[in-house]
Amino acid sequence: METCLWRGDLEGAVKQFNDWPHERVDRFIAYLTKHRHRIVNYAYYQAEGISIGSGAIESTVKQIGRRIKISGAHWNADNVQQVLQQRCAYLNGYFSK
Repeated sequence: METCLWRGDLEGAVKQFNDWPHERVDRFIAYLTKHRHRIVNYAYYQAEGISIGSGAIESTVKQIGRRIKISGAHWNADNVQQVLQQRCAYLNGYFSK
């Protein structure tokens, strides 16, 4: 079952519980069904070399948080979205370095 979920194969994971008449199994299948759009194919991302960890994202959020709190800095809330879009474009290689 773990291998199926790692690959985003919800149907394969659910099939493994077909003969398990238990309330917990029913709740688990209901959870998978409800959240199927959020369950990703981790094996694909791993094969493509795309990080599936949250450490880099959490670090970036902390870094942005520190920059926002710089003493004497004034941030216009209307400009934050544009700055974040530009930062994402830069990190994704859309701008020349």
